Amino acid sequence: MNNTLKQLTFKTDCGLAKSRPVFCIVMDGIGIAPDSEGNAVKNALTPTLDMLMSKYPVLKLKAHGVAVGLPSDDDMGNSEVGHNALGAGQVFAQGAKLVTKSIESGAMFASDAWKQIVSVKDSGKTLHFLGLFSDGNVHSHIDHLKAMIVRAKEDGVKNVRVHILLDGRDVGETSALEYINPFEEFLASINDATFNAKIASGGGRMNITMDRYEANWAMVERGWHTHVLGEGRAFASAKEAVETYRAEVGCIDQDLPAFVIAENGEPVGKIVDGDSVVFFNFRGDRSIEISKAFDDKDFDKFDRVNYPSVTYAGMLEYDGDLHIPSRYLVSPPEITGTLGEYLANTGVTQYALSETQKYGHVTYFWNGNKSGKFDEKTEKYEEILSDVVPFEQRPWMKCAEITDRLIETAEGGEYRFMRVNFPNGDMVGHTGNYLATITSVEALDLCLKRIIETVDKLGGVALITADHGNADEMYEINKKTKAPAKNDDGSFKAKTSHTLNPVPCIIYDNKFADLYTVKEDKGTFGLSNVAATLVNLMGYEAPEIWDESMIEVK
Repeated sequence: MNNTLKQLTFKTDCGLAKSRPVFCIVMDGIGIAPDSEGNAVKNALTPTLDMLMSKYPVLKLKAHGVAVGLPSDDDMGNSEVGHNALGAGQVFAQGAKLVTKSIESGAMFASDAWKQIVSVKDSGKTLHFLGLFSDGNVHSHIDHLKAMIVRAKEDGVKNVRVHILLDGRDVGETSALEYINPFEEFLASINDATFNAKIASGGGRMNITMDRYEANWAMVERGWHTHVLGEGRAFASAKEAVETYRAEVGCIDQDLPAFVIAENGEPVGKIVDGDSVVFFNFRGDRSIEISKAFDDKDFDKFDRVNYPSVTYAGMLEYDGDLHIPSRYLVSPPEITGTLGEYLANTGVTQYALSETQKYGHVTYFWNGNKSGKFDEKTEKYEEILSDVVPFEQRPWMKCAEITDRLIETAEGGEYRFMRVNFPNGDMVGHTGNYLATITSVEALDLCLKRIIETVDKLGGVALITADHGNADEMYEINKKTKAPAKNDDGSFKAKTSHTLNPVPCIIYDNKFADLYTVKEDKGTFGLSNVAATLVNLMGYEAPEIWDESMIEVK
């Protein structure tokens, strides 16, 4: 396969293919939704975004479901699959779909990794499952967990312990008991004289275990002490823990403190030598750090106190280049022929920028789940360290610093293609704090104004888009009335998850826009159409393997 790009031929010699910079600006979590009380994008003061949406070509891109490789259009998109599609120019089957197929076909249970995991049946040791406990289908799905527990029993495992990370982010913010209570009934239905399965520990996903990009190792350390060492406040059941913390702390599920289930004063599920552990999340970003803690003998990020000798497996290989973890149950999709690879092979200089929270998205995920650069000489990746504070307390995050660096780098003239992610709309949107999200969107709008001024100054073009929705729907929507749902006290019910709404794709070009036409928006374009559009804007033909461009050169 030819991995370089061919020049486009224009009717007029416009210099389009020579030197002008092309920007791809990802407004993370900024979707297009109907006007409503909970639409923080529409209700924020955004003169720049309003101007762009009214005066420049705008297409609505699908950013969820099958358009990004997920099983069905009921599945919300997320930043990982969104950036995979943006950077790949194609749609690949993603985590949830891969795992479901592997379970249904039996391939997972025929794998060597699964056989090694269930080998605890020979020693009477315990099989532990750890992961995000919901059906949000963004990081994990509770049905996958149930299927593995049932199969573990069939394979002769006698003891199972489940360590639950409460969601409240990809599902309702206080929905934990809607999963815990039926799950306890499920366990009761399969437990018998030969099989014993119990919930052993838990806590909110934004409090313990599920950190990402090494932003807050203390989260992982708290999780280690909870799940492995069995240290923490003890309760008789997960239900009791959730109800007690809600009454005492008043926080939503994702922020609930850690807890340990105990009987007769002892934890029911410490992880000890000879046990097996499965981290059942299929999405990689928040799975890597806990996997390192289990898998790396020379781990030094925190004092593990006790490092049990266990058989550890992830649901997938979370980092294909660094091979984290060393054992996994389902192979991730092989994403090839990405935009980054083609540009590197063509000699186009590239710059990728974001703060810690989304740095991996414009690098690792953009490049098809690959660490590192395609060409050290022509690529530069830059990370601005995120603040370790609750996002609603500093909703502007690092958008000003990101903009400073982007403008400085662009004006330096070294890089032809620049991609940047602004995390505000997504990370603040996940808190469920409507007013903070309004502020985050307004901060982003100020940055857009500065960026497009630089684009004009350099004679460039900017493709401004998003990876999925979030800030556009901050209140739960009543499916019957299509209006924001309310709590019993009359207040709006906060929504912390992504949305199923399309995202904008704005083409900002004040110099060469007359040399191409933007295709009619028939509702068929998705994130995977962005790559071909970008290379056309650079003056190159798109590879045939990519989904079609959204512009047509005259």
